Amino acid sequence: MTTSQLLAYVAISVFCVLEVNSRDTFIAAVYEHAVILPNATLISVPRKEALVLMNRNLDVLEEAITSAAKQGAHIIVTPEDGIYGWKFNRESIYPYLEDIPDPQVDWIPCIHPNRFGHTPVQERLSCLAKDNSIYVVANIGDKKPCNASDLQCPPDGRYQYNTDVVYDSQGKLVARYHKQNLFMSEDQFNVPKEPEVVTFNTTFGRFGIITCFDILFHDPAVTLVKDFHVDTIVFPTAWMNVLPHLSAIEFHSAWAMGMGVNFLASNTHHISKKMTGSGIYAPDSPRAFYYDMKTKEGKLLLSQLDSHPKHLVVNWTSYASGMEALSTGNQEFKGTVFFDGFSFVELRGVTGNYTVCQKELCCHLSYKMSEKRSDEIYALGAFDGLHTVEGSYHLQICTLLKCKTTNLHTCGDSVETASTRFDMFSLSGTFGTQYVFPEVLLSGIQLAPGEFQVSSDGRLFSLKPLSGPVLTVTLFGRMYEKDHTTNASPDLISQTLKKPSTHPTI
Repeated sequence: MTTSQLLAYVAISVFCVLEVNSRDTFIAAVYEHAVILPNATLISVPRKEALVLMNRNLDVLEEAITSAAKQGAHIIVTPEDGIYGWKFNRESIYPYLEDIPDPQVDWIPCIHPNRFGHTPVQERLSCLAKDNSIYVVANIGDKKPCNASDLQCPPDGRYQYNTDVVYDSQGKLVARYHKQNLFMSEDQFNVPKEPEVVTFNTTFGRFGIITCFDILFHDPAVTLVKDFHVDTIVFPTAWMNVLPHLSAIEFHSAWAMGMGVNFLASNTHHISKKMTGSGIYAPDSPRAFYYDMKTKEGKLLLSQLDSHPKHLVVNWTSYASGMEALSTGNQEFKGTVFFDGFSFVELRGVTGNYTVCQKELCCHLSYKMSEKRSDEIYALGAFDGLHTVEGSYHLQICTLLKCKTTNLHTCGDSVETASTRFDMFSLSGTFGTQYVFPEVLLSGIQLAPGEFQVSSDGRLFSLKPLSGPVLTVTLFGRMYEKDHTTNASPDLISQTLKKPSTHPTI
């Protein structure tokens, strides 16, 4: 056998092995965790005390991981801040941090726990993955020393990162991601010097990692899908629900549909902070979700997903741009949704066709209610502008929503219950972006799986009368190029390709 024949044989053999081992479907799990929080303090506690608290949380996560594995799960995602909570400054979080190495070091902490210093949390996570033969995604804190030669080095001589780690079914560290878009209160952490795009390959598809606030920005979230072609996003989060458009299950399921990927969202459960809402979402429909503002317990979700989901290509302005904008005359009024000034028009009849415009965006709605109630008002709204509260990002939104009371001034206020059912709706808009996320939220903060879909010409429409009263039907568009400040360098992709350490492969 010649050398060329041998190489060809090896290549074919490897391909065949990969084909045999690859899976068309897999079982995903997410766990919404009621985090055991430390005592509030701005002073650093002893490392031993920090480990006691983290192990209490890991005890709970161990039960969830073990249960998921016994039910056949191939991967489980746990929440952001799920091991130690969020009540910290830079000093007080330090005892909870560990030095997390680059995954290229080829390390199984469960087998070699002291290879990179004292890393008991990483050791335990690795052993949980290895002992249960399951991929484990967790969120912990990373620390990296620096000195005066680094002009960006913080005064305390270290970088501290909000970090996601992934261990494969053998317990090997296969991915590490430092959160790029820190939320306002995360002063205990640093933003990485260069944005990271982190993926990991499995026999059931390619995965990408983002954390919480990352989802609202282009990098790394959109880059993972558009340029690195991931099949599934894993998403540890500590998400505080904001109605009407940014409830966790509502927005995360919409992002999965809009981007055409599976999305595994694991939220913390802390009802006093309105933290609840986890789910397993496919591009065509939510597969499992959880929202509960009453109980204080955690929740494990499991569902089967396609390893390589199909995605419909949508022209989000095609249908709406061919429609004539109807004059609303004096019917139009102004309202506020999460500090943004919307243009609204009231839905006055049991059935109708309405248009409302703001700047470059015109929103079109056709609908039919089961009945027009005298004690509830619905409105069609449009917003095209820069949102500037708790972050700065440009939005284009078309929304059908229930007003809080029969006073039009309450249109846009937070509403959790409704009584009006819709037999039919069709919503579209003249969007200036391809990044539009379709939301349908029912009374009691519930989703409507299989009851609506998106057409290739950009219509969000019902397939049948909805199973519950409507809170909102929304097309949530993001115009990333109009954000005032970019959250990533323009050569993000080339940087990532030059740095294989942020792009580990199993």
